[in-house]
Amino acid sequence: MAEFHVVPGFEDLWRPPVRVRRVRPEAVLGRADMQPRARLARLAARAPEVMVKVTGRTRDGAHLRAHLDYISRNGALALEDQDGVELRGREEVRETASDWAALADLDAGRRANSPISVSIVLSMPRETDPIAMRHAAADFARSAFGGRFDYVMALHTDAGHPHVHLSVRALGYGGERLNPKKADLAAWRQRFAEALRDRGIEAEATPRRARGVVRKPERIAQRKIGDRQRQGLGPVAGTVRSAYQEAGRAALGRDGEAVRPWETALRERQARLRGMYLAQAAVLSRSPEEDDRTLAAAVRDFVARMPAVESRRQVLARELRRSLGKEPGPTPEKGRER
Repeated sequence: MAEFHVVPGFEDLWRPPVRVRRVRPEAVLGRADMQPRARLARLAARAPEVMVKVTGRTRDGAHLRAHLDYISRNGALALEDQDGVELRGREEVRETASDWAALADLDAGRRANSPISVSIVLSMPRETDPIAMRHAAADFARSAFGGRFDYVMALHTDAGHPHVHLSVRALGYGGERLNPKKADLAAWRQRFAEALRDRGIEAEATPRRARGVVRKPERIAQRKIGDRQRQGLGPVAGTVRSAYQEAGRAALGRDGEAVRPWETALRERQARLRGMYLAQAAVLSRSPEEDDRTLAAAVRDFVARMPAVESRRQVLARELRRSLGKEPGPTPEKGRER
């Protein structure tokens, strides 16, 4: 296969939207898989994107015990610890919680509200082989935390898609504290995706913007608040009310549907990003290798199917216009947001 030539600045498309800075512990941060051709092929083929999310922290023994009860389904599921030992039954799970809480109490430098553990979820789509994913999650945990932090993990398959709950003791063996930042999460996504590929599961970990997605997904807490509000069970949050009021003014044309500066910036950034992909496709299309030309076509199709560049305000305004009969019909999304 011919050497893969990239257009200037192409690899910057996939860099995380945070500065990977030096943090403690240093080994938490990994190196991104920056093999551009392989990543581009996975992206164009829409390989599933991994999710790595910090879901919370426990700050006292009772909270930790309740969390481990939850991820072990009250002892019905075995937890696997950092040594590969399975903890079976509610009694063993609760002993682990008591041990971690006791060690936290012995920490003279710990503040009253310092976490005992950090809760992490690793998730993949429904069609993913759960057993292979569990082994990949174990590989990831050993790579990220092995020899430095205690942890336990459990696979859940009863929520429509396989996901692994990972609970990591916040105080490391050398006295370091686990306090993950955005840069850590970006590196963890890369590491987990690599562990999945090592197990034969296609996976990627690219920033949203690299896939043409410009709006952040709704957080679980926000969605629950919205559900309660729609059911009339709670007051409408000020930020939600303000968003709908602004969208209403745009839908009714009261502000001339003026484009906001940040919306202009979104469009400009996405135009540059999509132009970069198309420039790379043009380079590939001139290659003597059939595989490169096939990839060029896949990249062009990937760009064509990217979602529309719309802010939340613009989406709400379009939905309101449609509900008022001012827009003829739904505008299909070209791509799927994650």
